[in-house]
Amino acid sequence: MDIPRADRARSLRMRRIALAGGGVAALAAITFASSQLKPAAPRVDRAGLWIDTVQRGPMLRQVRGPGTLEPVEVRWISAPVEGRVERIPALPGVEVTPQTVLVELSNPELEQQAFEAASDLRASEADVEDLRAQLESQVLAQQAAATAVDSQAREARLQVEANEALSKDGLIPPLTLQLSRLKADQLEKQSAIEQQRVEKSRSSAAAQMAAQGARVQQFRDLYALRQRQVSSLAVRAAIGGVLQELPVEVGQRVTPGTTLARVARPERLKAELRIPETQAKDVALGQVAQIDTRNGVVPGRVIRIDPGAQDGTVRVDVALNGALPPGARPQLSVDGTIEIERLADVVYVGRPTHGQPHSTIELFKLVKDGKEAVRVQVKLGRSSVSTVEILSGLVPGDQVILSDVPAADGQDRLRLD
Repeated sequence: MDIPRADRARSLRMRRIALAGGGVAALAAITFASSQLKPAAPRVDRAGLWIDTVQRGPMLRQVRGPGTLEPVEVRWISAPVEGRVERIPALPGVEVTPQTVLVELSNPELEQQAFEAASDLRASEADVEDLRAQLESQVLAQQAAATAVDSQAREARLQVEANEALSKDGLIPPLTLQLSRLKADQLEKQSAIEQQRVEKSRSSAAAQMAAQGARVQQFRDLYALRQRQVSSLAVRAAIGGVLQELPVEVGQRVTPGTTLARVARPERLKAELRIPETQAKDVALGQVAQIDTRNGVVPGRVIRIDPGAQDGTVRVDVALNGALPPGARPQLSVDGTIEIERLADVVYVGRPTHGQPHSTIELFKLVKDGKEAVRVQVKLGRSSVSTVEILSGLVPGDQVILSDVPAADGQDRLRLD
């Protein structure tokens, strides 16, 4: 009777072992299958994404940059001489004419130099008159001597004629005639020399007067210079316009060249834009631009490009061709858009928040009727302010996410809610 009971126990033990082994095998299979499953794609709210559709057609390339309106004609007024600021008749913001006095300076030393220059001029003019009188007297004396010798020569020639008549009649000896002729020849030569002396005297007088006149002119020019310097103590605007800056105060001592004021013509303005240096390489002279003053848009044209960059931007000057809107004034902040070129037939999409022109980036393309998005590589071409050319990776009609998706870091697929 004990044998059947032992067989039954053995059978139960074997069944239990089989069930345990099957459970272990099933658990191992489930564990292996679970390890092979990919993690579920993260969910992203579609309303918070910037989604655009790839298109084919014309694309306008533009660059944009902030800037300010600046006067075309600006005059910096500097101190012409050293002086002390005594009075400031005009203040920034007022309209001025070329003769408007902006700053009044004082310089006692300069005024003393002007007084001395006037005295030197008067003294040199008096010396000229004295020298002229002396030279005229010398010339007259020389002329008198020449006249006397000429009279003696004429008298001697008459005596020769008389002696020749007497000699023919035998009334005087031949020697007397010879002596009279010799004397007449001598006096004629002396008269010619005296005339030459008169001419030399006149030439010498003219030369001395010219030298003295040059000295007088030197004093006259110095006096005029001192007068201009004294007059320049009243610093004037030089051009008509609006006084913009006046960086001096009463009592301040200024040296020649110190900036005293800035005057501009407010009716003639230009836009000075700051274009990012990565985009400025495509900007050229003559390109069309639009300047947004926030109170109207004014057309313009590029007239100057700064050869150097500063703080990552390049300064571009734009001449304004249209009428300025109300409120346009110097230093007004504006935004400028410059048209680079028009591409006739390209594949393009809105410019993503990341990625540079002529580079390869990764974007999420919508699939399954926009319910999911998968990561794809996209090669970018030329770019504009709000669009970029697609060289490969996308085709017209594709929808892509252009905004950053923080939840997509390390993910190749997204689910859109």
